[in-house]
Amino acid sequence: MAMAREIIAHYERHGWKLQRALLRPETRADLAGGIADDLTVTDSDFDALWFARPSHAGREAWELRLLAEQPYALFEAFESDETEAEREEERLEMENRMRAYTAHPGAA
Repeated sequence: MAMAREIIAHYERHGWKLQRALLRPETRADLAGGIADDLTVTDSDFDALWFARPSHAGREAWELRLLAEQPYALFEAFESDETEAEREEERLEMENRMRAYTAHPGAA
């Protein structure tokens, strides 16, 4: 999927690192070996990529980018003292918000 490679290249130019992918089974088959062999890929009902990079004041920024022609992303900056469990809870909430958006894109 050329679009995924273009999105990844764009984020990498701005200092983001691809961390995870949420992919539908059919997309996963199309991208087999095409993104990153060591990437954590989770089956999902929508296609999106998780990127992270350091942010100011010791924070860490995470962005969930929908794999679609029309750019759409959700962003969160985590404080340095947040636990991984707290971060994971917020990332799951972001995934749910993205899922709601993909079900009703005009409602966002």
